[in-house]
Order: sequence, then structure tokens, then C-alpha cells
Amino acid sequence: MKHSVPKKILLIAASTGGPGQIQKIIEILPNLQDTSLVIGQHMVDGFMESFTNRVQSISKNPVTLVKDNQLFEKSHIYICQGETALEINFDTLFFTQKLSSAHSFNPNINVVFNSFVPLCTNCEILSVVLTGIGDDGVEACKNLSMKGARCLTENQESAIVDGMPHRAREIVPNIEVCDLQTIIKIISEFCE
Repeated sequence: MKHSVPKKILLIAASTGGPGQIQKIIEILPNLQDTSLVIGQHMVDGFMESFTNRVQSISKNPVTLVKDNQLFEKSHIYICQGETALEINFDTLFFTQKLSSAHSFNPNINVVFNSFVPLCTNCEILSVVLTGIGDDGVEACKNLSMKGARCLTENQESAIVDGMPHRAREIVPNIEVCDLQTIIKIISEFCE
């Protein structure tokens, strides 16, 4: 899998309050060399494209709204929607993506993050749970942690809505609990 697997993968989960926090992260990112970023930000379908455009306008790196059969490449930022999952075909990684009324969230972050669990032995993964209602992404973050990924979540004081971070603090083994500024610093160091 040497063709398209970056050395590092950053996974970010967010819901209510997330766009502003994601913007702060994107603004500090350097030009990504051998790192790719996958964002699961809950949002209604009609706003996904404008959110992607907004992220691209402040990013030094290419930003793509994931479509079905989208190649997963190094040094890119991917914004997920619907039921998005990473697939492996020999030495190539690509996303499958479909819009489905079966999922409660757009995107379904558990589906996205769980699809990266098999890569924990091939590359360094940093999983981050930011502000949001509910617990989407937390179960997959637990699975990533159990396979050796580093996992971060916001503390109660930093989270705009403490649903997802609170649940992550409860069930994800070895999770690091930080304020947003510390998370941004760790992400910046990870992406160097």
C-alpha cells in the first residue's frame, strides 16, 4: 500500500460549533507533505459545498468534498458527507460515498473513522473529537485507540457543546483531554 498511503492521517470529528473550530485548525496548517486530513463535520447537504469552499479559501492545501470513488491522496484535506468510507484496492486507497436516508448524521462519522482502523498498522493516525451534540464518531475513536492511534478530545470548558467530547472522555481508552488551543498546537506539531 505504498502508492497512496500517507505517513500520517489526521481525522477530525465535529458537530454543533465545529465549523469555527475547524477554521482555526485549517488556518494554522502548514503545507502538508506526507499527511492527509479527513473532516467529519455534521451539516445538512445543502451547506456542504459552501463549507468546503470556505475551508479551501483559508487553506494552504487542496480541499475536496468527497465523492464516490474519490482517490485518497497525500497532502490533501477531505470533507466527508453521507455514508463515506475508505476502501483499499491493492496499493490504492479511495473513498466510497453515498447519500443515504438510513444514517442519522451527515456525515456518519463512525462509518468514516472505522474505515481507517485497518491503516493503524501502516501509518500514524491522530483522531480528534471536537465540539458537538450526541456521540457520533466516539465508538470509532475507541476502535482507533485500541489499535494504537493517538486520540484527543476537548475538555468541557473548551467545547461549545460538550456532547461528543463528554462521551469520548467516558469511553475512549488513553484519550488525551485538552483545551482547543492545546489541540491546535498538537495538530500543528503532528502535521510538520
